[in-house]
Amino acid sequence: MSETISGGHLVAKALKAEGVDVIYTLCGGHIIDIYDGCVDEGIEVIDVRHEQVAAHAADGYARITGKPGCAVVTAGPGTTDAVTGVANAFRAESPMLLIGGQGALSQHKMGSLQDLPHVDMMTPITKFAATVPSTERVADIVSMAFRECYNGAPGPSFLEIPRDVLDAKVPLEKARIPQAGHYRASTRQQGDPEAIEQLADMLAHAEKPCILLGSQVWTCRATDSAIDFVRALNVPAYMNGSGRGTLPPGDPHHFQLSRRYAFTEADLIIIVGTPFDFRMGYGKRLSPTAKVVQIDLDYRTVGKNRDIDLGIVGDAGLILAAAAQAASGRIQDAAAKRKAWLDELRAVETQAYEKRLPRQHSDAQPIDPYRLVHEINEFLTEDTIYIGDGGDIVTFSGQVVQPKSPGHWMDPGPLGTLGVGMAFAMAAKQARRDKEVLCLFGDGAFSLTGWDFETMVRFDLPFIGVVGNNSSMNQIRYGQAAKYGEDRARIGNTLGDIKYGEFAKLLGGYGEEVRDPAEIRPALERARESGKPSLINVWVDPEVYAPGTMNQTMYK
Repeated sequence: MSETISGGHLVAKALKAEGVDVIYTLCGGHIIDIYDGCVDEGIEVIDVRHEQVAAHAADGYARITGKPGCAVVTAGPGTTDAVTGVANAFRAESPMLLIGGQGALSQHKMGSLQDLPHVDMMTPITKFAATVPSTERVADIVSMAFRECYNGAPGPSFLEIPRDVLDAKVPLEKARIPQAGHYRASTRQQGDPEAIEQLADMLAHAEKPCILLGSQVWTCRATDSAIDFVRALNVPAYMNGSGRGTLPPGDPHHFQLSRRYAFTEADLIIIVGTPFDFRMGYGKRLSPTAKVVQIDLDYRTVGKNRDIDLGIVGDAGLILAAAAQAASGRIQDAAAKRKAWLDELRAVETQAYEKRLPRQHSDAQPIDPYRLVHEINEFLTEDTIYIGDGGDIVTFSGQVVQPKSPGHWMDPGPLGTLGVGMAFAMAAKQARRDKEVLCLFGDGAFSLTGWDFETMVRFDLPFIGVVGNNSSMNQIRYGQAAKYGEDRARIGNTLGDIKYGEFAKLLGGYGEEVRDPAEIRPALERARESGKPSLINVWVDPEVYAPGTMNQTMYK
């Protein structure tokens, strides 16, 4: 008799071919044959307490490893619970596959348990969404979904697999099982050679250039090319999103606090892997007289919301390397002359830093959030992956916290999703057990997915969690006060005074409560030494708002 194989085992074989070594999941009757296949293929199954966490963890896994992440959830509410995680990955350009269960094809349109039109729901927030129509096609369509994740800028795909398709067994020789390395082409595009030459010429003539290194620098693993570019051409660099950490703090080309000044005064601005969205004032924050160059993986992003002088579509690393090489023979004099420009920016940077320094050293109680994020920044090592999950408190951290290495910064991305922190910490620690993981939560953000702290304990995934606790959704509170007055500032945004350190202990982790700023660093050290998942609950001043909160465009 012919050897047979089930749909769930075909899923596992396709995941293994893609290099996936873990799935994040919450169990359901529709999907358990996938677990059985994963056991046979040596793929770890990490079961969480909410499907949103599973999807966020798959997103986080992709960011950390450079490989696509995978989450597996059951039909109906299991899939709808994961929608937020998929949407976040979509806006953040993170490659992941969500596999959702579905009622049997034999019960199509009959009202089977948890039946919903999942593909219709997922289509607007994925690069590919489909139903697997037969068991023979399971591995084939899983591979197709992964391929589509890398069409242009990366993003998520979704597959629903009906229960009878997943559970059925077919002769092995009838199943199409794409082989690893044989169903995806290289996606690295160098960009138009004429455009590269044009960029080189612009660099040769620019007196005050600057570059913004965005998330695609890390997506493309373009760190070395970006560093070579800014150093060879003597260009000041700013970093955002996952691009943070491309240059280490203290590097002469690393700038952070003078970005607004640079965007106003520069004569050439190069934007790499960052859309002109709300974070960039839709492009309006760039000098109208500067020449603007935009480099992006996605053609649709280039020139959107703001006119540009040059657009180049392709891999950030290849483009920056090619541009540096093209400019090398004509840039020496211009690069040397830029010392005055870098000195000008450094003076602005130093002034901003010194203005804020007293608050970073403040001994006030309740604790100034600047003091908290300062202590975190001082605590980070070159091997600490930093994760921000929150509103106002994470806005503070964006000004102060500087990761020491590439790929060591994680935030939700442009969807602004709260609740990613626990899942990102889970994925980061599971994928890189050699790294320390530190996550700063707002108390509101932690509340959304905090029960998966227990998952971290159960799978022995130690990390250092810090809750900046002001018992408020403070970013929203500020907007309400500004819009409606202080007497209506606390409607719908005030939380209870929760001792999250005690919560951590309850779930088997390490926890502390901190009210004295002098105790922040010792508490962080004790959490590190505990070797457990931890929560340091730091009570911060609820009457203090981050400058970024007060400048939010949605309130203007």
